[in-house]
Amino acid sequence: MASEFLRVDNLTKSFGTNTVVKGVSFAFEKGEFISLLGPSGCGKTTILRMIAGFENPTSGSITVDGNDITHLKPNQRQLGMVFQAYALFPNLNVGDNIGFGLKIAGMPTEERRARVADMLKLIGLPGFEKRYPYEMSGGQQQRVALARAIAPRPRMLLLDEPLSALDAKIRVSLREEIRAIQLDLGITTVFVTHDQEEALSISDRIVVMNAGNIEQLGAPHEIYNKPATRFVATFVGQLNTIEAVVSDVAAKKVTIDGQTVSLHTLPDNAKAGAGISLTLRPEVLTVGARADNDISLTGTISDVTFLGSVIRLRVALGTNIVSLDTFNDQRTAPPVRGEPVTISLASKDLLVLAA
Repeated sequence: MASEFLRVDNLTKSFGTNTVVKGVSFAFEKGEFISLLGPSGCGKTTILRMIAGFENPTSGSITVDGNDITHLKPNQRQLGMVFQAYALFPNLNVGDNIGFGLKIAGMPTEERRARVADMLKLIGLPGFEKRYPYEMSGGQQQRVALARAIAPRPRMLLLDEPLSALDAKIRVSLREEIRAIQLDLGITTVFVTHDQEEALSISDRIVVMNAGNIEQLGAPHEIYNKPATRFVATFVGQLNTIEAVVSDVAAKKVTIDGQTVSLHTLPDNAKAGAGISLTLRPEVLTVGARADNDISLTGTISDVTFLGSVIRLRVALGTNIVSLDTFNDQRTAPPVRGEPVTISLASKDLLVLAA
């Protein structure tokens, strides 16, 4: 059974009168891949820097493997760090960059060379030890930065938006490689990102942050399918919001742009004639009827975006406009703007969220 490895208790950080991390607490098990996800300025990088020792907490504590590291210097924590900027030494070749920490630690030359060779194999760059950073692509440089961080066998790996400077295709490839390496080594990893797709695709659990607070902590499927707050629902994934009016509380009926439908549930304080916001993910909507969908709405296609394997539609129901995706069928012409359409969904898929 896995044991608790990283614990953060009531962690707070203020810069003057500005509090950027507000009493944050969480705990994770050994070997987990954890993502701190949120918009710029939410406090996620500040938390990572406090774990690394580059920032001192205003209050609270950080424990790694049962040891309080809150006030230890960075070089006393046995943690590996990969930065957004690769931070490689330009005057050192790849082998010396990877082996730098090992040399500082006093590892014998032959043992150090063997470890560097192992790291180059791990990151898929064997034979690159004599190259210099300027001779490599951005993705290759970030692989070297990763190898340098894990060469000393740290207790934990910290990644501060390491993919943000790379183009989209390389980002996808490298994030998969990082995850594969992390699983191979079994090293506990904290990954900071503002990219929801990155966090959802490679994390064991995600901490969604907003304005210095944790909005929700959970597995990717929990964060996406069962958002705890409106912020999580809107920040993680796409969300449609439909404005409706309650028409019959007892029958759980509402009116959407003149069309009356029955819902699976209503808020406890719902009243006839009151406005209500309904939210749903684009993928729960279907063009046309489907056996397990109990709500149908008619509208007009207002926009069509061709994305290759997927066609994204925007459908105007009236004042409400919803987005949905449908698969591209090479044998059928895509829908066109102005075309009338019926969409359907299951009432149980509508999300009722706290404000």
